[in-house]
Amino acid sequence: MAHSTVHEWETAEFWAPQRSTVEASLAMQPAVYADEDFFAVEQERLFGRAWVAVALAAEVAQPGRLLVRSVGGRSVLLTRSDAGLKGFLNSCRHRGTELAEHDCDIANTIRCPYHRWHYSADGQLVAVPFFDEVPRDDFDMADYGLIPVRTEVWGPLVFVCLSDDTPPLDVWLGDLPDRLADYEFSHWRSASLDGAARMFDVAANWKLIVENFAEYYHLPWVHPELAKVSRVPDHYRYQGPGMYCGQTTTPVSGDERDDWLTLPAAAGLDDSDAASGRFVALFPNVTLAVLPSHMFLMVLEPMSAGRTLEHCTFLFPPGPITADEPSAELVESFEVTRRFWIEVNDEDIDICERAQRGIARGGAPPGPLAPRFEEPLNRFHKMTADLMTLPSIADLAVPAGDRPGDVDLYGSQPNPLPPAVELDAAT
Repeated sequence: MAHSTVHEWETAEFWAPQRSTVEASLAMQPAVYADEDFFAVEQERLFGRAWVAVALAAEVAQPGRLLVRSVGGRSVLLTRSDAGLKGFLNSCRHRGTELAEHDCDIANTIRCPYHRWHYSADGQLVAVPFFDEVPRDDFDMADYGLIPVRTEVWGPLVFVCLSDDTPPLDVWLGDLPDRLADYEFSHWRSASLDGAARMFDVAANWKLIVENFAEYYHLPWVHPELAKVSRVPDHYRYQGPGMYCGQTTTPVSGDERDDWLTLPAAAGLDDSDAASGRFVALFPNVTLAVLPSHMFLMVLEPMSAGRTLEHCTFLFPPGPITADEPSAELVESFEVTRRFWIEVNDEDIDICERAQRGIARGGAPPGPLAPRFEEPLNRFHKMTADLMTLPSIADLAVPAGDRPGDVDLYGSQPNPLPPAVELDAAT
């Protein structure tokens, strides 16, 4: 339900320090991370109007499975039937009862636990027990199906959007599907390996986690071991038009540590993809760390201003690692990769929680962004500002790509293996 009070963070003036280029912009105000009132409005205006990732496509790939997810403070059901993937508000059309508390199998029928109204997996009302004992002339079951919500799939992810006015998902994603097309993510899967999926409960705001992922200013001090395989001089920006920000490491190094290079690479990658790590923060709540052989995927679930759940999953291209019984050698190779990622993520969690404490308890006014490293944060801040301030989300303009040439790309030199999509755009 829309609120009537207009808070300062819904005004253009509040976000003015984020609207300039990175060279002239400031970080965001402490309230953006620590104020529970801000969080409540953000749930409505940002998560209630964005395309929000809520599940892996594989979780609802077969008919008969029901997923329950929270989006912008609303509970949403996801089902698959012969009519395809569907999303609905988790509320019976009789008197609004919650239909399901958690993921479950439904045998293609959704039953209200209160008065047993029945719905098909595609949301149609199909049974109303005893309702015809005293007929109502104004009642037609066709008028009382579940309330639909927009649901789409890209690659390994299912997205939900609660607003009918938000531009379609393909507009939201921009050039990202083309940029990552050769990986063929729709075929990537998790594996039956210990530790391939895990959840972390983080005492930090979700935006701090995204910001930490999107910049590499902190690498030498927070991640000294990571900096051996993802070296600071080998970082370049990786972002075209779309609601995302990103960077790439080209090449990924293996001379000091080869933790990212122990698994077999995907087939069909070009020279740039085969040598690089792609690190994309898809607005608002997804981070994709894509290597030639695997992806470390995080879907963020904001719980409060100072608490976020990280749903982490390793995904792999088709091959022996996704077999029912991968070889002992592959299991050990994955364990090397898994341990490294968890060590890195533990370091990130620690510094994000420390940042949250400093913001919430100290509340120092924001300082300037570092142009060499933090342009993706400036882009992320502007997207946040847009969702918080636009009266109509139909007016959203996705960010443009980086300017032609090397001025925005940084790195110690021009990227030795530019992504194909950037080469194509330059010609």
